[in-house]
Amino acid sequence: MPDSTTLSETESKRLLAAHGVPVADERLAPDADAAAQAAEEIGFPVVVKLNGDGIAHKTERGLVRLGLADAAAVRAASTELLAKATPEDGEVQLLVAPMVRGSRELIAGLAEDPQFGMTVMLGVGGVLAEAIGDVVLRLVPITATDAEDMIDELATQRLLGEFRGEPAVDREALVAVLLGLSAAAEADGRIVSADLNPLIVADGRPVAVDALVEVTA
Repeated sequence: MPDSTTLSETESKRLLAAHGVPVADERLAPDADAAAQAAEEIGFPVVVKLNGDGIAHKTERGLVRLGLADAAAVRAASTELLAKATPEDGEVQLLVAPMVRGSRELIAGLAEDPQFGMTVMLGVGGVLAEAIGDVVLRLVPITATDAEDMIDELATQRLLGEFRGEPAVDREALVAVLLGLSAAAEADGRIVSADLNPLIVADGRPVAVDALVEVTA
């Protein structure tokens, strides 16, 4: 197995978005004042994260601040996050993004099967994801029909219909996510794995609010 490394969240999203995976409108900022200005441009509330090539697990390290409602809150959160950077993180920036809300979360990604090769994955996300284990896989490349079949094979179909006052999941948009992952794997042989977790369903449309791509070093 060759050595691998992870891309920053921003670079991971940029790579996957180039193949059609939808991501939120985000900005990188070098300091707290620039983060506040970016938040003003995006519109409140926002999320601020510490971003860098050496940062793979932001939530576990407390490097995410959610629901920041004004510029003062963004400056305070940004200052805290920059203070948490370690030498192992390398060069860091602040990632400012809109606060995407939705009551349903999916997960999607790419994973290498040691016997068969690269696969596209789709599953139910959220706090019960591991307990439910509702995941389907297909070998790369996939077609639109394959992607539709993957959606149909999820056991938790009730989450895909109208739910808690929200519209049904836009299946065409979800198919586009899966096709985008497959296309990325075909086009970029460096990719070892990719995780879109969570893929929040906002007004019926899936949006990747976090992404991590692992590539060969």
